[in-house]
Amino acid sequence: MRRNIGLLLVVLGAFFLALAPLVKFYVAEQLVVAPLNRYQRTSLEAPNATYFDMATLKLRQGVTLVAENTVRGDVRANAGNDAIAVWDSSTNIFDKAHPDKMIEVQGYRIAFDRRSSRLVDCCGTNIGGDTNVRMTGYGLLFPLANVEKKTYPFFDMTTRQEVPMRFEAVEEVQGVTAYKFTRQVPVTKTQKVDFKMPADWLGLSKKLPAQKIDRYFESTITQWVDPRTGVPIKVRQAIHSFVQTPDGKGKMTVAQADLRTTAAGEKSLISQADSSALQIAAVRTYVPLGSLFLGVILLLLGAIVGVLADRHAARAPKTPVRRSDGKFGEAAPPHASDQPVRHP
Repeated sequence: MRRNIGLLLVVLGAFFLALAPLVKFYVAEQLVVAPLNRYQRTSLEAPNATYFDMATLKLRQGVTLVAENTVRGDVRANAGNDAIAVWDSSTNIFDKAHPDKMIEVQGYRIAFDRRSSRLVDCCGTNIGGDTNVRMTGYGLLFPLANVEKKTYPFFDMTTRQEVPMRFEAVEEVQGVTAYKFTRQVPVTKTQKVDFKMPADWLGLSKKLPAQKIDRYFESTITQWVDPRTGVPIKVRQAIHSFVQTPDGKGKMTVAQADLRTTAAGEKSLISQADSSALQIAAVRTYVPLGSLFLGVILLLLGAIVGVLADRHAARAPKTPVRRSDGKFGEAAPPHASDQPVRHP
């Protein structure tokens, strides 16, 4: 019985030893992926901002702008391909003093590989409804659970171009170690405006006729990324949007703001990152190590139980047998006279 128990422990130990590398090198790669049904809300604020109020045709300065961003996963849009995630992002920008009056609404849809986080073209991806945009590089996420201290190509949704996101430093955000990345979006013409603007609005003489204008945009975007997950936990966007005459002589600011995630927003993002990091660590580290440790313990216990079983069997009293002389005891060796005689 003891020998059977020891054998069972050895078999279980071997099983858990084999399970450890299987979980770490195969199962983990299947489970560590971006979710299909992501839902996330983030708030950014910019005190002392400036924007042109189209309702009153006045430039408002010293206001606090708020950007409310919502990311929502569309689980039905990936056409049955579980390797691809499709997320919709919408941002509402408004004056904090007048939250019911929207200044600008931005929206786009991205599709990306759930393991590498690389953008792909499928599933109705668009920017503001324009489906002719080809997105490349990375979008909302860094490489999932594999962030390195290097430069990554990110797609800027406003200027519709790929811009390098450069590693800057390692810093702490509310006690969490984060990688700081920055991307500089150069001055880019984003729109050719159909109407003309009064010359004096552009800083020119009132005597001049209305001027043709184009819209331009530039920004510096800084993200503090949780390297355990690849999820940004703090964001800063210094943006400058303006209109300008083709010759560059007339110019007017449309919006200028230094948007940053609020303290409550950072806390929410960190909580989400901690939850994801725990799940990733479980399949990559805790379960494999636990399986390895349990396998070794079971093998040792099986070996010990087997040795004890052998010793117990060796020390056990032997069962008496009836000898040829009719007495009980160990069987006597056969006498020579008892051996059969063979004749030639």
